[in-house]
Formats: sequence, C-alpha cells, structure tokens
Amino acid sequence: MSSYEVTGTSQPGGQATLSVFGSPLSVDASSRRDLVQPGPAELLCAALAACLLKNVERFSTLLPFRYDAARVHVSAVRQDSPPRFTHFTYRLEIVTDEPERRVELFHKNIRKFGTVSGTLGLAAEVVGELVVMESFDA
Repeated sequence: MSSYEVTGTSQPGGQATLSVFGSPLSVDASSRRDLVQPGPAELLCAALAACLLKNVERFSTLLPFRYDAARVHVSAVRQDSPPRFTHFTYRLEIVTDEPERRVELFHKNIRKFGTVSGTLGLAAEVVGELVVMESFDA
C-alpha cells in the first residue's frame, strides 16, 4: 500500500496554499471561481493529466515504447445538482515512430493501469484518445 499527504491553509477570502513535499502551491479556495489560481476542479484535471503523463513514462519503459515527447489536454464536465463531475475527456499526444498496433497497446495500458484515471473512472466517465504527432513545433 502507498499513502500520500498534502497539507493546506486558507485565509478569509479564499487565499489558500497547499504544501506538497514542502513546496507551496497557491490555490483558489474562494466561494467564486478564480481565473488565475487553480481551484479544486483544475487540480482534479491536473491530477488526471499528471497520471496520464506518468503512465506514458512508466509504460515506455515496461513495454518498451519509444517516444520523443508527450503532452495532454484534460477537460471535465460538472453538473450543478447534485454537484459532481460527470465526464472527463483527454487528448494525449505523443511524438513517436512506433507502429499503430503498438500505439494502441500503449494506450490500452495507460487507460487500464492509471491510479487516478481508474479512481475517477469509478465516479465519472473518463474517455480519451491517443494521437500520434510528428512533432510539437506546429
């Protein structure tokens, strides 16, 4: 079993700081939506994005799978009543010269064995695509 810890503090008005491994992360804990600092929804999307990118690295070693770069975009849909996330979508882009069949296997492993993606998948729909790119220059 693994365990994880984050601590946080907040002041009236919603100025909040989380501490992860001693590094501070400013976050929005206000009653409104701050468009500068990430709030819980953005942090949840960030956790899914980090999970996907971590699994790119993990499975590139396990399979092995060659890639030059990866990037991801995650979005979420929240319903108002009752408040909850219903849907997460991601687009994972990878610069690789691996054949299509290996790319499909790679994506299958990323979807199946992600801790955050698996946990979110129990509470909401998580769908995504893996797109092979020639480069990220364009």
